[in-house]
Amino acid sequence: ELRTHLLLAHTHKDNRRMPEQKNGEVMRKIRIEKLVVNICVGESGDRLIRAAKVLEELTDQKPVFTKARLTVRTFGIRRNEKIACHVTVRGEKAEEILNKGLQVKEFELPARHFSATGNFGFGIEEHIDLGLKYDPSVGIYGMDFYIVLGRPGFRVSRKKRGRGRLGLKHRVTREDAMKYFKTVHGGHVRDE
Repeated sequence: ELRTHLLLAHTHKDNRRMPEQKNGEVMRKIRIEKLVVNICVGESGDRLIRAAKVLEELTDQKPVFTKARLTVRTFGIRRNEKIACHVTVRGEKAEEILNKGLQVKEFELPARHFSATGNFGFGIEEHIDLGLKYDPSVGIYGMDFYIVLGRPGFRVSRKKRGRGRLGLKHRVTREDAMKYFKTVHGGHVRDE
């Protein structure tokens, strides 16, 4: 009697697990954690402020200025001099801006643009290609897009209390990133 009861309990547990598998693996779904848009001017002053204005117009967020790590005399930059600005965008706005950027690239990226940790990036040469109006007083700026991909549950490796390690199978690989790019954005990866 006890044996049949245990058997019934065991099959009942299995039945409860079934709907999750039909549902698809929710925790495995890849999503955009963040999109970083960067403009490097290589000098501080008026041009950098105008570049920040372009980023603000594109993202509706206030850009952060980045400083040079060391002095490079050939480029004419000094250590701690502001030389670039960037914005970190998350959520639906990140998706929207990424789509604009990929349209400029015609949804085609070389394989070398995908990193081993499952992120990818690309650059565009003229910000007016994104649909922003050309202003002669501002000029034309190129920018870099960098996309960080993740899965639900990545927070375990970053949280302060009860921090854990990310399992090997849960990490986003280069192949995963390429597959995401092809399926979600309908992109094409060129071999070079």
